Formats: sequence, structure tokens, C-alpha cells
Amino acid sequence: MLVDSLNLKFFNKKKIKVSIKYKINQYLKNLLQNKSQVIHSLSKEYQNTYTKKFVKKLKTYKTVNLIGMGGSILGAKAIYSFVRSKVNFRFIDEYHHKFSKKNLNKNLNLIISKSGNTLETITNTQSLSKNSKNIIITENKKNYLTKFASKLKADIVYHNDYIGGRYSVLSEVGMLPAELMGLNPNKFKRLNDLAKSKKFFKLVVDNVSMMLDLIEKKNMNSIILNYDPNSQDLFMWYQQLVAESLGKKGKGVLPIISLMPKDNHSVMQYYLDGPKKYFFTFFFNEEKKSQKINNSRILKTHNYMRNKNLNDISHSQFISTQKVFSKKKIPFRSFFIQDRNEKILGELFTFFILETILLGKMMKIDPFNQPAVELIKKETKKTLINI
Repeated sequence: MLVDSLNLKFFNKKKIKVSIKYKINQYLKNLLQNKSQVIHSLSKEYQNTYTKKFVKKLKTYKTVNLIGMGGSILGAKAIYSFVRSKVNFRFIDEYHHKFSKKNLNKNLNLIISKSGNTLETITNTQSLSKNSKNIIITENKKNYLTKFASKLKADIVYHNDYIGGRYSVLSEVGMLPAELMGLNPNKFKRLNDLAKSKKFFKLVVDNVSMMLDLIEKKNMNSIILNYDPNSQDLFMWYQQLVAESLGKKGKGVLPIISLMPKDNHSVMQYYLDGPKKYFFTFFFNEEKKSQKINNSRILKTHNYMRNKNLNDISHSQFISTQKVFSKKKIPFRSFFIQDRNEKILGELFTFFILETILLGKMMKIDPFNQPAVELIKKETKKTLINI
């Protein structure tokens, strides 16, 4: 379980008020008992709107082009990178992404948009034809993509109306791509087991308590020091989850992703000696097979590098940086992950989703809407009409 493979060091040793922890604990219990559709999607009881028979037919395609934006694509990208799937997936979420019609017609095209009206996704579907195999995931409502599906003769998989895009990773939006990657969706569903663990409850409650304490002290920037390149997409997903859920009413947390050890040589000086307005998350995933250092190329001055591998070196930087942060009394937490599979990733998804919802509840903001983003969508439509 996550609590056994994760080393979570809390931001500081200050005791949080018992009343705060009690309130968070009650919110967490209510969340798990009432089981909204978001929470339900994290459990094994959640029923996807597609069948095993449907998936089996799709597995004959060697390449999948996944077209979407934000929560419609970030979860699948996180899964693909983290578990290092060998199936050929191409993620299309930029206008300038170059792809040929030949490839689009030959391969499986998976188009995802909850609203069915996402401007960027609609734009990126213009090269599709009814000669290709097209699958659309969208709400069961009249929208652009449901109409487009009829024109393309595409199959539709219905998106759960009550699950927002950034929370949809363990529903159809993330699990259909995961199955096409050859992964087992049931292994991602960890809520049932986690909810029985007192250690997990304590982990979530203590973590939210510490984060809340820092946010109240105006430490509103959350820097993720990521030592695992294969987790970069996971934190892009996390960035949207936190920023879009909590950035409201002049409040919120801004997640900033820093890829280590590269950033030791650019922004680390600022992190260590700049203004103390940040809290940090260290993330390391231990590699079982890592390239060894060539001893014959090591000079005598650096004998300490002999018989080491790349994982050893990266891990030493991970540990050493934390020691420096501790000496400077910079608040941080530290994830040390020892597996790379559906189970551990499902637990990370569950942990971060619960953490975000609870922070929203405690900050008295709605973690499920994104009103300001809708303003840009409306203004863009007006601008396009007048061009």
C-alpha cells in the first residue's frame, strides 16, 4: 500500500490544533460514506460505460491517437508515462502537433471532451475522416462531438456527467486508454483497501492539516521537486487538479513543477535563499534496473562514484537536498516510491484527489467548479465571431 512504500515527511513539527484535525477527519469520513460520483469512481464498484467486448475489438489497433485537453488527456498521459506502457500512444493536445491523415485513418483515434464543445479538441479533429476508427468520449447530451460522431460514424462512450475532467482519471476517461495500454483498471481502484487503513486516514488528515497551516501563513506556492522523469506527466495532472480546484475567491495553491536534478543548476539558488513563500514536495521513484557507472572512466579524484549507478547518484541528491532544506528550515514533504505499477499510481491518484477536495472544504471554496475559465471560453467565442 501507499503508506508502506511512501516516506512522507511533514512540513514542520509544530502541533496542529486537535479541532482542525478532527474537522478534516470528519470531512474525510463523510466523503467516503456519502460516495459522490467522483469518490465512487475511485472504488472497484464503479461501472464504466464501455464493455470488455468493446475494448477487445479496439486492441487490434497498433497505435492510438488520443485527442483532448486538460483533464480529458492529462490522466491518460500520466498513466502512460508512469507505468511506461509499450503500446504506441500519441497524445494530441497542441494546435501545432503534426500528424498525417494517413496515420489518422490507419490508427485508432480516441477523442475526449466532457462538454463535447472544447474548442481545441474540436479544432484538432478536423483531419479525421469516417474511414478511420474513431471513438468519442463525451457527456450524454447534445453537443458538438455527439453531432460530429454521427457524421464520422464514430462510436460514443458516455462520460459521467457528475465527474469533472480533472477528477475523471479513474473513470472511463482514464480507464479506457489504460485498458488499451494493456493495463488492468481494477488494479488502479484502491479506495476500498485504503479506506480500511487507519494509517492511510492519518496520513491524509495530517498532510492536509500541515498544508492548511502553511497556506494560512501565505505559503501559497507549492514547488514539486521531481526526481523521476516518468512522473512528469503525473505532476502535470496534479498541477491542473490543484490549481483549477483551489484557485478561487483570491485563495488557492499554485503548483510549480521543477525537474530535478536539472533545476539544481538554475532555480535551486532561489528556492534555498529567496523569499520564504513556498512549500515543497520531493518525489523520487526508485529504479530497479539502472545504468551503472563505467569505473574505467572515473578519475581517482572521484573514486566515490565507482560501482554506483544512475539511481544511486540521483537518490543521493534527493537525500542531500532534503538535508539542506531541513537545515534551512524550509517546509517540505517527501515521497519515496519503490514501485511503478497500476496499484501505486492508483493510490497516488486517490491520495491527491482526497487531499485536494479536503483542502477545498477547509478553505470554504467549491473544489469542483472552475468559473473563471468559463469566462475565457465565452470571450474567445465572441472574438472568433467578430474576426
